[in-house]
Amino acid sequence: MHNIKSLFLVVVLISVFFPACNNNRENDKGQTTEVTPVYIPKLAYGITVDSLVVDTGIVKKNEFLSDILLRHNVSYNTIDQLARGTKEVFDVRKIRRGNRYAVISKKDTIEHPLYFIYEINRINYVVYHLTDSVYASKSQKPFEYKEESASGSISSSLWNAMVEAGINPNLSNLLSEVYAWAIDFFGLQKKDSFKVIYDKLYIEDQPAGLGKIKASLFHHGGEDYYAFYFEQNGEGDYFDEKGNSLERTFLKAPLKYTRISSRFSNSRYHPVLKIRRPHHGVDYAAPEGTPVHSVGDGTIIKKGYQKRGGGKYLKIKHNSTYTTTYMHLRGFAKGMAVGKHVKQGQLIGYVGHTGLATGPHLDFRFFKHGTAVNPLTVKSPPAKPVAKQYRPAFDSLVQHYMPLLDSIQ
Repeated sequence: MHNIKSLFLVVVLISVFFPACNNNRENDKGQTTEVTPVYIPKLAYGITVDSLVVDTGIVKKNEFLSDILLRHNVSYNTIDQLARGTKEVFDVRKIRRGNRYAVISKKDTIEHPLYFIYEINRINYVVYHLTDSVYASKSQKPFEYKEESASGSISSSLWNAMVEAGINPNLSNLLSEVYAWAIDFFGLQKKDSFKVIYDKLYIEDQPAGLGKIKASLFHHGGEDYYAFYFEQNGEGDYFDEKGNSLERTFLKAPLKYTRISSRFSNSRYHPVLKIRRPHHGVDYAAPEGTPVHSVGDGTIIKKGYQKRGGGKYLKIKHNSTYTTTYMHLRGFAKGMAVGKHVKQGQLIGYVGHTGLATGPHLDFRFFKHGTAVNPLTVKSPPAKPVAKQYRPAFDSLVQHYMPLLDSIQ
């Protein structure tokens, strides 16, 4: 009797659970539908490559298009057609060392290339079709910017603070550019800190770099410095919470320097002449060849060489009040000439030690109404604030980002 009951229970269980083991599923009406596997093609540069071979590489020094394609059995005739007939899309003479490329071919005994892809940059690339009719087309990798946040405290430098917090240290460069007119990043203190909301670039769902800083808070010297990116009249700029531009008429410094080797003085001992005399400038010690930038918009009024003085130098008139001088340059940037108008931040020359100098540095001088003043104490007037008609939009942006910044730990 016990065996009969056990057998009956097994039959009931099989009748209940066996349909669940079937590969077919029942719909609401009792009909069965077969589950079909979803086919997901393998793509590279928008091309289905399931049955193709993708060979990737990096353009080497002194390597040209012909060198690459001849290795992949592309004929001279096809290479010539490609070079001549696709200039309007992309000129192959602009192929640069270090950029990536790919050759996509059929899986034959002998390689038969179908496409040559050259990556112009991390997002944009050009596809050369190597079949019957040779032509080219530009395209982009799928990319997007995602808003992310970061924070940290200064122990030694902003760069090190980023590294210690596990943040892309290149964000420190972006942050220093935002506050270039408000904070001297060579004068940071240990209790300084930062919070930042920024865009992070993702290419094909992989982190690929940094976008724009959207909002930030830098605590420096006991004061809070807010920055909000806002566009008006088609141009974007950074403003504080009151709508005042963080940009100033002049940059805090004309270069990225190692240290200040000599300050503004009315009586300084000259290291070469061995006498005391006025030094109405600031010496920024920096490696030979360090780029030097104009601290503001202006016009070059002098360019020359002082053998027993400032060596190669430039003088820039910014307006009726201010002029600046850059001395001991190794050389000038291309196109620098008297009468040329330069923009704030524009490259004008390179650090050297021409003239009377014991080592590479920039002697930077600042004049107000023709009188030398200490560049380190000049208070530059702010640029234009947010225009009245854009204030509602700007205030709304501040109201959105300020609580987010304050909530970052």
